[in-house]
Amino acid sequence: MTKKFYSASSADTFNIGAGFGESATPGTVLCLDGDLGAGKTVFTKGFAKGLGSQALVTSPTYTLMHIYDDGRLPIYHFDVYRIDDEDEMAEIGFEEYLRGDGVTIVEWAALVPGLIPDDAIKVTISRDDQNGPDARIITVDSLN
Repeated sequence: MTKKFYSASSADTFNIGAGFGESATPGTVLCLDGDLGAGKTVFTKGFAKGLGSQALVTSPTYTLMHIYDDGRLPIYHFDVYRIDDEDEMAEIGFEEYLRGDGVTIVEWAALVPGLIPDDAIKVTISRDDQNGPDARIITVDSLN
């Protein structure tokens, strides 16, 4: 099933993410894709807030992963933009986090398709330039 959400601003994107965080369950895997600056990290900030986290969420572009564990569930936040191959993810124990008691969020997930579980939720954030520079279309569907 595919759902589309329309965001007119980064605040809307944040709030949509928060809604997903409020209903997240252990073992949830979110795959975030979209162009640079599309709003993947803004969505993640909202998601963390929806889980009750007060953490300062930032993109782990250079560190590959951040853990936020002050909310209802821990968040394992990966950014694989700079990953050269899927073996590099295995080296940092990516699969262990997928089976953990928290939520795994993978920015740029399309770059590591072989590591993404079949039950992951795909979130694609696209610019909607016809409706303004901050407008986005957020498409959510299952990878099944």
